[in-house]
Amino acid sequence: MQLWVGLGNPGAQYALHRHNVGFMVIDALEEVHGFPAPKQKFQGWAIEGRLGSEKLLLLKPATFMNESGRSVRAAMDFYKLEPEDVTVFYDELDLEPFKIKVKRGGGTAGHNGIKSLVAHIGPDFRRVRIGIGHPGHKSRVHGHVLGNYSKAEIDPLAGMLGAIASEADWLAKDDDARFISDVALRLQDD
Repeated sequence: MQLWVGLGNPGAQYALHRHNVGFMVIDALEEVHGFPAPKQKFQGWAIEGRLGSEKLLLLKPATFMNESGRSVRAAMDFYKLEPEDVTVFYDELDLEPFKIKVKRGGGTAGHNGIKSLVAHIGPDFRRVRIGIGHPGHKSRVHGHVLGNYSKAEIDPLAGMLGAIASEADWLAKDDDARFISDVALRLQDD
């Protein structure tokens, strides 16, 4: 069993925030791979399904970003999972918009959702960092992160989410390099 977590804030008013791109990934995975409807579980919305031969639990914590770790810990405890079984999708200020990087472990880079995860499960989970770009000045970060994607960004956003969902099999097989490469190729074609 692998636990794939999308970080975001619950509520319609947050749906298109850059900070909610992790939730958007989980929604795209659910749609592209025909997963069943989510159920309220583990202080969030959970969906069990398969990607190829791999069993997955997709999770969108409903605890708000700053407490995401509580929801993830509950799911991990239920399934007796280790941090190495967890993949987290989230927004990254220090990456260009719609660029994707994957790594295991590391710091928090000031991301409150990642801070909560590290506090509850430690740092050794896989991170799929999704670029939202930096607004240029520190004083504009809060509004940028908690702002909606612009109209001009909707098509590239949809293309990126589709590419992530379409190439997710590689993540499930633990082939991060192939995942990154194939997502990049799909985005070049768009």
